Amino acid sequence: MNSTSLRVAPRAWIFDKVLMGMAPDAYVRSLFTPFNLVAALILAAGVPAIIYRFAYGLGAVTNLSQVNPWGLWIGLDVLCGVALAAGGFTLAATVYIFGLKEYHAVVRPAVLTGFLGYVFVVIGLLVDLGRPWKLPVPIVYSFGTTSVMFEVAWCVCLYNFVLFLEFLPAALEWLGLRKAREWAMRLTIGLTVFGVMLSTLHQSSLGALFLLTPEKMHPLWYSPFIPIYFFVSALIAGLGMVIFESSLSHRLFRSQLDPHAHVDLDRITLGLGKAASILLFAYFFIRLQGLADSQAWALLNTPCGHWYLFEMFGFILLPCFLFAYGVRHRKTTLVRVTAAWTVLGVVVYRLNVSIVAFNWNVATPYVPSWIEILTSVTIITIGVLTFRWIVNRMPILREHPAYREAH
Repeated sequence: MNSTSLRVAPRAWIFDKVLMGMAPDAYVRSLFTPFNLVAALILAAGVPAIIYRFAYGLGAVTNLSQVNPWGLWIGLDVLCGVALAAGGFTLAATVYIFGLKEYHAVVRPAVLTGFLGYVFVVIGLLVDLGRPWKLPVPIVYSFGTTSVMFEVAWCVCLYNFVLFLEFLPAALEWLGLRKAREWAMRLTIGLTVFGVMLSTLHQSSLGALFLLTPEKMHPLWYSPFIPIYFFVSALIAGLGMVIFESSLSHRLFRSQLDPHAHVDLDRITLGLGKAASILLFAYFFIRLQGLADSQAWALLNTPCGHWYLFEMFGFILLPCFLFAYGVRHRKTTLVRVTAAWTVLGVVVYRLNVSIVAFNWNVATPYVPSWIEILTSVTIITIGVLTFRWIVNRMPILREHPAYREAH
């Protein structure tokens, strides 16, 4: 190979892999879309707000206090983010452990969503911590083996690495590294088993954090079963996210789909909807068991009680029946809309536990500042842009032609 080809090859690689085969000026013009304009406005406001937070500290930008040390960034960016990223281990276990190969087409999008979800959970945590540069200290130096947060930190750290390795084959196919891709694929079963173990631990342990503060939690949301609630609701959120994300991705990234691949997305949607209906039915009754155990029936006839009942019936029992009806009558649109509503319901539950029910009776209840809200929106926007960048370039929604026989 001569020096000229050495100089041309990197440029050709950039045109093909990064610019999607377009000339630089054409690629720049393709970026001027309404979605990108809105995203740019959010980033233009949000990135300086994040910089301001790190320059002047939490006190200057948040409404957090010694009474309310956890707010929107923990409730939304961390607790909700971890739940919504649960589709990765749920679908990986479905396909690689239980052998339901008909769901293989949605495994890679689910793993990518899970991987990015956990990456941005860590980013949200870094924004929330007063001294984020000390985040690795408990992992590598101060072993608090009796701490729930220590276990959560280790599990999230390890599971981030597992998700990276599960996502790696798609990136290696994109880069054309066949040998490395074959090595990465050999790890699939082991990574899936390890990922299920880690997810089971930290999804439930996030709920166990609130077992430490029974006197600060509203009795309707506090329960000794809260670790189970967090784990089951994460499974539900994972299924809902896979249904919603797969439907949206197949609509928005139609050009990335393989026209020769026969993927029955409706069948996949109905199958996942059936599983979600069963889980919601079980979830409703274990939540009801928690209510019976707390003997907090009298509190149902209060403003908090009315909101609790709306959560129970509007976000759990209603979607349970809607999923069942949609699956029975093969109404895929209803199942997809219900999936979005279910995801919202899990977000509402996590925010109820972490914000509404936590310190519910203090004199000055916590209300997030506008910078807290803007920061969360900015982190979510960056996550969506990253997902879109990867899907437009790597074989996520389609099989790479050179590796089709290896899938």
